[in-house]
Amino acid sequence: MPADPLLPLAGLEGVPSGMAAARDAVDTLLRDRGLRRSGPDVTGESLLRGAAASATLAGSEVSVQTLRAGAGDLTAQAALRLATQCLSALPPWQQATVQGLARLHMLAAAGTLPRDQLGRPVSVEAAQRLAGLARTVAASRRSQAPVPAMLLAAVVHAEVATGEAFASHNGLVARAVERLVFVDRGVDPGSVTVPEAGHLALRDEYEDALAAYASGKPAGVHRWLLHCSRAYAKGVEAAADMFER
Repeated sequence: MPADPLLPLAGLEGVPSGMAAARDAVDTLLRDRGLRRSGPDVTGESLLRGAAASATLAGSEVSVQTLRAGAGDLTAQAALRLATQCLSALPPWQQATVQGLARLHMLAAAGTLPRDQLGRPVSVEAAQRLAGLARTVAASRRSQAPVPAMLLAAVVHAEVATGEAFASHNGLVARAVERLVFVDRGVDPGSVTVPEAGHLALRDEYEDALAAYASGKPAGVHRWLLHCSRAYAKGVEAAADMFER
C-alpha cells in the first residue's frame, strides 16, 4: 500500500506531540462523559456552538442565543444551515471528496448565489486544486499507516479555506469539513467537540496561521499545524463547558 502523502508533515517538530495531546483530550472527554456515542441533543448543541463560532470568524457578530432562535445575519444563517445539515454531507464526503465539499457549499451558499455557482469551483485551477486535495484524502484513507486524523483535518481545513475554490463561504465550508473529518476518521464520531470554538479562542493566531499556510512555505504549513493542535484542545474545553452550564 502507498505511504500517506502527508507523512512528512507528521514528523515536523512539535506536531506529533501537539496532535497527540489534543487527541488524548478528546478521548478523555468522550470516555469520562460517556459520549463515544452521543445523543442528538449533545451533538446538536455542539453543532450550534460551532456555527456561532464559525460565523464569528467569518465576520458575523452573532451569538449562540441568536442562532438558537433562528435569527442572525446572512453569514450566521449560512453557518446555521451547515450546522443543522452538515453531517448529511458525510456519505458523499466518504464516497467522493469533491462531492462532499460541493454539498457543503450548496448548504452554505443556498439563496445567496446563482444556482449554477452552488457547489461549483470558480475556475479550472480551482477544480484542479480540489481534485488534488481529493487525491490526498483518498491516498491517506488507503494507507496502511495514515497520519493522525487531526493532522488530515487541519490540512483539509487550510486547503479549502485558502484555496478559495468556491465563489463564497470558503471559510465556513472549511470549518465544517474539518468537523466531518473528525467524525469520518473516528476522532469524534458523535461530533461532540467544538473545533470552531477552538479556532475562535485563538482568533488572531488562527488568521495569522492561515495566512502563513497560504504562502506555501514549509514554515507556514508548520505554523498552521501547531495552531490546529492548540485549537483542537481548546475545542475540547468548549465542549466540556457545555456540561457545566
